[in-house]
Amino acid sequence: MNLFAKVCALPVAAALFSQAALSAPLSVEINKTIPVHLRSAAASVVLGNQTIADVAVHDEQLIFITGKTFGTTNLLIFDDAGRQIFSTDILVVANEANVVTVNRSGSNFTYDCAPNCRSTLSVGDDPSHFEQYIEQQTSVEELSADN
Repeated sequence: MNLFAKVCALPVAAALFSQAALSAPLSVEINKTIPVHLRSAAASVVLGNQTIADVAVHDEQLIFITGKTFGTTNLLIFDDAGRQIFSTDILVVANEANVVTVNRSGSNFTYDCAPNCRSTLSVGDDPSHFEQYIEQQTSVEELSADN
């Protein structure tokens, strides 16, 4: 390689090494939390859709991601100079091992059967089943807030 090619290659190599750490998509189960260890100190964390996942910051190099509902979002982390140090997609999935969907006359009803079967929300369920579940959850939250 001649001297000119080497000199031109240096900025390209520097740019490649300074790019943020790109991670393979993270898969998180609904209502589960996973830790993410960072190589550099984080100053800010940006989550694409907070209805799909949640992020809790433990310290500058450790965060926790919790799956909230089905879907995909992204996570960006920046250092104190505003440089992106981490980027990944987050895929929130259900633990299918315990989920049972019953189809009655074309209407779906989903249950989480670990260890006993209880109604759970799933997109595509019968609207009345879905609404009944939401009403029960709201009642439980209201009772908990009163105490």
